[in-house]
Amino acid sequence: MGRDFPFDDCGRAFTCLPLVDPTAQVESLTCNLDALLYIMTHKLGRGCPPGVWVCSTDMILSVPTSPEVCWEGFRGARVFSLPASVTYARDHGVYLTDAQGLVRNIFYRGSEAQMQQCARPDGKVPLVSGVVFFSVEMAECLLATHVSPPLDACTYMGLDSGARPIQLSLFFDILLCMARDMNRESFLAGCHPEMGQGDTEQAGDRRSARAVLWKGLRDQPLSLTYVPDGTYEYMTSSASAHLRSLTLPRDLFAQIVHSQVEKPQFLEAGCSVVNSLLEGEVHLGPGSVIHHCHLQGPIHIGPGCLLLGIDRASSSALHGLPLHDLILQGHYIQLQATSVQVFTLIGRQDSWQSPALGKGTYLNVPWTEFFQRTGIRDGDLWDLDTRPAERCLLTARLFPVFFASRPPGPQDVLWLLGPPGGGSLQAWRAAWRMSWQQLQLHLDRAAALASRRALFFQQAQGKVRRVLGGRQDLSLLPLIRAATREGHQGPLLATLDQVAAEAEDLGVAARALACIADVLGCMAGGQGGLRSGPAANQEWALAFQYLERGDVAKGVEELARERTKWLGRPALLVRAARHYEGAEQILIRQAVMSACHFVTMEPVEPPPYGHWVVVECPSRVDFSGGWSDTPPITYEHGGAVVDLAVLVDGRRPIGAKARRIIEPELRLSTGTCSGEVFTELVCRSLEDLQDYCQPHAPGALLKAAFICAQIVQLSSPKSLQTQLHHGFGGGFELHTWSNLPHGSGLGTSSILAGAVLAALHRAAGRAVGTQALIHAVLHLEQMLTTGGGWQDQVGGLVPGIKIGRSRAQLPLKVEVEEISVPPGFIQTLNEHLLLVYTGKTRLARNLLQDVLRNWYARLPAVVDNAQALVKNAEECAQAFCQGSLPLLGRCLTRYWGQKKCMAPGCEPQAVRRMMDALKPYVYGQSLAGAGGGGFLYLLTKEPRQKEALERVLAQTEGLENYSIHLVEVDTQGFSLRVLATDTSS
Repeated sequence: MGRDFPFDDCGRAFTCLPLVDPTAQVESLTCNLDALLYIMTHKLGRGCPPGVWVCSTDMILSVPTSPEVCWEGFRGARVFSLPASVTYARDHGVYLTDAQGLVRNIFYRGSEAQMQQCARPDGKVPLVSGVVFFSVEMAECLLATHVSPPLDACTYMGLDSGARPIQLSLFFDILLCMARDMNRESFLAGCHPEMGQGDTEQAGDRRSARAVLWKGLRDQPLSLTYVPDGTYEYMTSSASAHLRSLTLPRDLFAQIVHSQVEKPQFLEAGCSVVNSLLEGEVHLGPGSVIHHCHLQGPIHIGPGCLLLGIDRASSSALHGLPLHDLILQGHYIQLQATSVQVFTLIGRQDSWQSPALGKGTYLNVPWTEFFQRTGIRDGDLWDLDTRPAERCLLTARLFPVFFASRPPGPQDVLWLLGPPGGGSLQAWRAAWRMSWQQLQLHLDRAAALASRRALFFQQAQGKVRRVLGGRQDLSLLPLIRAATREGHQGPLLATLDQVAAEAEDLGVAARALACIADVLGCMAGGQGGLRSGPAANQEWALAFQYLERGDVAKGVEELARERTKWLGRPALLVRAARHYEGAEQILIRQAVMSACHFVTMEPVEPPPYGHWVVVECPSRVDFSGGWSDTPPITYEHGGAVVDLAVLVDGRRPIGAKARRIIEPELRLSTGTCSGEVFTELVCRSLEDLQDYCQPHAPGALLKAAFICAQIVQLSSPKSLQTQLHHGFGGGFELHTWSNLPHGSGLGTSSILAGAVLAALHRAAGRAVGTQALIHAVLHLEQMLTTGGGWQDQVGGLVPGIKIGRSRAQLPLKVEVEEISVPPGFIQTLNEHLLLVYTGKTRLARNLLQDVLRNWYARLPAVVDNAQALVKNAEECAQAFCQGSLPLLGRCLTRYWGQKKCMAPGCEPQAVRRMMDALKPYVYGQSLAGAGGGGFLYLLTKEPRQKEALERVLAQTEGLENYSIHLVEVDTQGFSLRVLATDTSS
């Protein structure tokens, strides 16, 4: 058979394995070559010096763990050996080594005594396994020999010079001369066992070649590394051995790999499906393998079968025909510059080269039985002058490649299984037929690879639908990278469009749009600017309007239409990706707004004109679980956050007050509780409120609150003044304040939103409970387009220590449970808890964009981290119940690591210096909120450490504008008062 491989037209190196690499950055089929490269790079070659690796691709290796290889002082060459039985190793070669691991000899088909000399205590012997490493010096020595006659005859340069070719063995010529037990005369007189003796002149050339090798390489040491837990399987021409190697359980092997199987219940244990589409009922028996096929059932494939390269149209020939111990393959061959698909059929037990007149079989039965069953004659398969010894399966002209009126199909070989009928024998005889040996000369490997690639991306469309529709936590980013690199982004985009348009779940549609943004980003190839940025170009406005109105299908259609204009260059692709993320945010907003189901209120008598409704709120400290409360994570995965309502320096730092006024207008003011004013606005028309969704616009939060509270209807044809006059008999004045710096991380904006809504609703004559406020703030922040989750308002509106939870479902509902702590523990906590203002601020929105992008991509690290956040929150709640400061400290430390995993880059260098300086004095510490700056909170080992830690930080270089603040748990929660007189606090 030479180097051809009868079970894959692309050869042993490109035979696909049923192997899944969960860490792959780009999704692809794993070929034997890929597996070997991985083993050499990440297991055998860890820490190796510069040099040259040589590896055969004729075997399947498995190396479960990385061997400890000492490379210190390494020189010469190193072979890697795996264990094998004496019987198996005899035909492959065995190493004999000394106590220092140097190779003494290499035996091929050695005697019993030689084999036992090599045996290990477990009875295994070190197999010649096809992997060699050459040091740089050794490689240079070897390279220097190729210009010396007669070794130049091993290269094309020598052949072009007219030299007769010489075949040398890597192991039994090149490496053998380095073995310690070899002497010059026996080496020169020998011949590597894979070669015949040939004529005398060729023997002389081989002796001369070995003499050059001996002179150049003899002084180089040859060492061995034995891999005791590895396995080696030579890829023979035996169908049984090949099927066994693809179905034996081993590390990372899976039953269904890069395939779509509609009814996996019809796959029995011990079978394998790779790069295939199985539609309908396709039964696959144990020990059977399907590679690169598109089959439409009903089809029954029994045990011991291999199907490869069968397309959907051809699979109809298998209906009603049970297969057992058969190898059916589709091949592409070149006939006069035309690629043609042909089919071959052999038996699992057939031998390729056994003579037909001897023990040879075809389709697992003797040739004589096959001739009697089909009516085929000896002369149909072989020429009369073909010697009996050469009349074998390899040379039998069995397989039709051309018919005058139609292309070949599987039925043209499947009829060989039974008696001829319907003219099948006559049609077969009339066809142009080839033997397996002849087919190998005409294989169109480029067409075979193209067919496999097309099938891979065809089944990938099914994976996209399955993962998105099934809300699976699998990352599609490796598949997206593969599609864009291979030019298959068009079908992928069409599939994502379809999923988004047809999804009944807004979360599924939003994730599909996020995947489209990833496709566009990958198409940009890392160019075109940052992915995070604005998404309000008017060209996309119509699509956004459809989505805002809830017409997702029409919105997706308009997005796709607009997208076609933005594919020309990287900058446009990135801008288009941003707008898809903007569209995704609209759907997230609508999903989160389902929380409105839980916003209930009761009508009450509104305060008189001029009476202030004053709301004051504590801040919050998140002790664990943050980010799991963030949409869409919170309703796709579920969330849990432990929060503390806290006073900062003895006071509630956040508040709002509202009152009704006679004038039909809105007077807005933001500032501090000491009376310092940052913003003052008067809104007299609806146009003055249009920028409510731009977070940086003056008074945006306050404007959005009026709309969220349904005091103002922006879409109403009535003017603002008319709405205020008819609805409330006048306007409103609204003031807000905060004593915390911008970007503090203490939940200021969300808690302030809760305070504003509480004050507005009460001023408008409505009573709203805490649970309703929590959900109303979710609604408000989505209107404001800042996103955000629910932990801040839970922390600041609900008193004391509590854990908030949300389930993985819509509508989004937050449930809060108070955490009971031992008596006196709150006072203990107050004495050990400190806030340190780091002097750094950071708005969480850019962090949020990055986190959401990674979540929608379902990066494994992010998914695992989301699970760890929830778990840590539950453990933190238990630590509070136990009143254990050390346990709480461990939860805090773990939590900070989880935040950094979720949002890399959220720890500025100055903050790291600060945390390192404080570490000896604390049980645990973390930046509040999303990180990046703001407040650091500490759980100190000793009580009342404010002054001591101020001295520590004063001696730490690189810190500035920091300050330490006292903090205590607020057990009362937010307060609401109605005051008849003006107040600024």
